[in-house]
Amino acid sequence: MDSMKGQGGIQMLLTAEQEAQQIISSAKNLKLVRLKQAKEEAERDAKLYQSNMEAAYQKKISETSGSSGSNVKRLDEETAIKIQSLTESADRVSSDVVAMLIKHVTTVKA
Repeated sequence: MDSMKGQGGIQMLLTAEQEAQQIISSAKNLKLVRLKQAKEEAERDAKLYQSNMEAAYQKKISETSGSSGSNVKRLDEETAIKIQSLTESADRVSSDVVAMLIKHVTTVKA
């Protein structure tokens, strides 16, 4: 009878070991599934972030390149005004400069 109890006990231990292996195996599989899901979610988030940053960059580029034409036009106008101002100023003082140069060239110091 003791041998039957011993056989039954061994059988119970073997059954318990198999059940434990099944539990461990299913836990490992569940862990792998969760890791795969987390990786996919992280990749999705990274792609979304990258597309948002790319969109913001393209918007910034279009804003700056669009205003570039207006900047060039504005700078051309400012340059023309400054050139005209300098030309007028030179015309006003050129006769005085010529007179001063002639005076200094023709004056003899003894």
